[in-house]
Amino acid sequence: MMTRLNRRSVILLALATMMALLPLVFPSSYYFRVASLVWVSALAAIGLNILMGKAGQVSLGHAGFFGIGAYAVAIGPAHLGVNALAAVGIGALLSGLLAFLVGRPILRLKGHYLAIATLGLGVLIAMVITTESRWTGGPDGMPVAKLVLFGWRVSGSDTWYWITAGLLLIGTWIALNLDDTPTGRAFRALHDSETAARVAGVAVNRFKLQAFVIAAVYASVAGSALAMMNGFVNPDQAGFLHSVELVTMVVLGGLGSIVGSIVGAAVLVVLPQALTVFQEYEHFMLGLLIIVSMIFMRDGMVPMLARLITRGRR
Repeated sequence: MMTRLNRRSVILLALATMMALLPLVFPSSYYFRVASLVWVSALAAIGLNILMGKAGQVSLGHAGFFGIGAYAVAIGPAHLGVNALAAVGIGALLSGLLAFLVGRPILRLKGHYLAIATLGLGVLIAMVITTESRWTGGPDGMPVAKLVLFGWRVSGSDTWYWITAGLLLIGTWIALNLDDTPTGRAFRALHDSETAARVAGVAVNRFKLQAFVIAAVYASVAGSALAMMNGFVNPDQAGFLHSVELVTMVVLGGLGSIVGSIVGAAVLVVLPQALTVFQEYEHFMLGLLIIVSMIFMRDGMVPMLARLITRGRR
């Protein structure tokens, strides 16, 4: 227990220190913007990793919940006169409620059946966002009102850097502490074997549903943060390609690794920016690097590096 406590403290301290030091080397506001995108993506990836890496369930429609959170902070202030912060909570509540209602039947499925069912859910959410143009602006998207805190209008890349960094720290702290709770231990049992977990007395369906709801809330909050930071939202944020990006972040960084989710998000957000020098070959190079990484690091980047460090010490 003490070792795990120390490990959690080290991870959180290292993450907070990195967040505090990075602005010292940023030459322009563009780098604050890119870092903020990393923090937001990492927050959504951590939630998805709880579902996939911890509880062993697949989701290919996770961007749907991201889109619900994003459109909640757009529709709430614009059409309902709701405060932006309250809209964040409403979006998270709606995402959690939808995950609870839909998750009860679809989480009884396994393997590729579950993957297709979650994909269908994501597609349905994206279709509703696209077709309900009176509320959402349709395919063109809609503007998002500025976040106001105690009379102060939040704006600027550097300000959003610290807000998104704080959200990621909170999300990381919750996810790390979840490991040592009865819920976290039940998730690990589900990941190893649902049959063995059921024999051991774990309420399999209930804990799978809990993981799905937790992941949905993480995605919704991340979507709300990105929408307010951009000042604009469009259906792409709830689209299938965004779901694939989130899954890639989790798998690339390492299933079951919270740190891996952050690393995977950083790679997938920063790498395309670095590869712009290749111009028309940018996407080809990105795909090639991901393929090579997965061939030589099948368990993900962070678990592979951890094993190499352990072997080096031995």
